[in-house]
Amino acid sequence: MHVLVMTVVHNPEDARILHRQIRALVDAGHEVTYAASFTAHGIVPRPWVTGVDLPRAAQRKRVAAVWAARRLFKRMRDKVDLVLIHDPELLFAVWGVRNSPPIVWDVHEDTPATLSLKPWLPSMLRPPARFLARMLEGMAERRMHLLLAETAYAGRFKDAHLIVPNETWVPDSVTPPGDDRVVYLGWLSRARGVMEAIEVARLLQPYRVAVELIGYADPQSRPVLNQAVTEGLLEWRDFMPNDEALKRLDGALAGLSLLHDEPNYRHSMPTKIVEYMAHGIPVITTPSPRAVELVERYESGVVVPWEDPKAVAQAVLTLRDDVRERRAQGARGYAAARGNHHWPNSAKRFVAQLEAWAAGLR
Repeated sequence: MHVLVMTVVHNPEDARILHRQIRALVDAGHEVTYAASFTAHGIVPRPWVTGVDLPRAAQRKRVAAVWAARRLFKRMRDKVDLVLIHDPELLFAVWGVRNSPPIVWDVHEDTPATLSLKPWLPSMLRPPARFLARMLEGMAERRMHLLLAETAYAGRFKDAHLIVPNETWVPDSVTPPGDDRVVYLGWLSRARGVMEAIEVARLLQPYRVAVELIGYADPQSRPVLNQAVTEGLLEWRDFMPNDEALKRLDGALAGLSLLHDEPNYRHSMPTKIVEYMAHGIPVITTPSPRAVELVERYESGVVVPWEDPKAVAQAVLTLRDDVRERRAQGARGYAAARGNHHWPNSAKRFVAQLEAWAAGLR
């Protein structure tokens, strides 16, 4: 099977797209052409895929990227067995093209809810944009196959669709959590707690506990992060490929998830929590429902109030001073991740479903 995978929004090194789904397809013996914004992100395609460069869709500049993807789709429609798209913008790139192979849209997030987090979208346009997003989702369900990243997304659609959860690769063994460094892995924005993370670093500095942030920061967050680095408050590593970033979790005291109470986060499982557990470190999280469910079920971390850096810092220091509890939380989280959230368990179902669709089966 030859699969064309396309994204113009996500980083080409996106963990879900490249390190889970594409890797699973390649490991199963399938050929993958991966179209993404390699040049715009300064990234070279991995040698195990055929990379095709596309423009990046960012802020209000999206039309050029969508049209480039549409031209590519038209050129390759007779050469591939299936097309897998990862952005709602790409619905416009594939619709209305005759004699196309089966098309699959991987629904990563609650598209209507995310519009409240787009600073480039004027507030007066958000209600009609949400209405348009719901219409697009309904049209997509009628015209193509869907995969969902969360069970909570199922309520937005009429029919049942395969859930491909945001799981992770869980190593065979892990290093016990240390006592002098906390980490954050993921996108950095105000809604995801970047200001709280900076204040936590300030509060922990006298106690010689370092804060390390790993991830791409949005334009609004980059200046404050650069200032925090200049002041020596924390270490910010910017975007790193997922396989490299995960290594930075090993031996940390705890992993932070400081999401705000936003509609898009209320029903989503922060992938970073599963990644922290998979690397045997305790989780410190704000009380988004899915995060609380996971952490409390497995006793793998601490829940702190929304937007409360002092509570986060206190949780860090409590774990630092209690080595037995710190290691116990890390061990319980690792066992749960290995048993219930190891990506290869879902990878087989994901590949089998794409094979069936490519063969014309429901």
